[in-house]
Amino acid sequence: MKESKKRVVLGVTGSIAAYKAAELVRLMMGRDWDVWVMMTEAATHYVGALTFHALTRHPVPAGRCEAIPSEAFQHLDLASADAVVIAPCTANLAAKLAHGLADDVVSATCLATTAPLIVAPAMNEKMWNNPATRANILTLKERGITVLDVESGELACGVIGAGRLCALEKIIAAVESVLR
Repeated sequence: MKESKKRVVLGVTGSIAAYKAAELVRLMMGRDWDVWVMMTEAATHYVGALTFHALTRHPVPAGRCEAIPSEAFQHLDLASADAVVIAPCTANLAAKLAHGLADDVVSATCLATTAPLIVAPAMNEKMWNNPATRANILTLKERGITVLDVESGELACGVIGAGRLCALEKIIAAVESVLR
């Protein structure tokens, strides 16, 4: 009997690093995972849902859950994944996750899932080092969410510092670890 593919849901948020999510999808699909993508509304300003639809051949919900009545419960279907990954994860989404807010398809899916949740933050160094962000990240870790370390280097704003999205291979390794 053929083993069914592992279902991995990728949440993309409104960071300049969102463009890297397309390559992340390709890497995930190369492992023969059934990859689904969901996006915050802000993410759609950086990369289009059509990009992810073309790569995955699945519909890509974006923004508020109730925006399309027929898709009002899509977050519950997405929540049944084998793993949920948020990459890039903005300070805004980290705060929503830490405080249990669910006002869009990405945050609602994260709140509804019982699957392992992996968060790969990406943001400006000042945002990353803000005490509120640090507290939110600590809260996520204390709840058993896998939070990958940001990397240091040149950020989109031109500053050298911590806040870059980690290497995509690290995200893949984290997903492989929870799927075992």
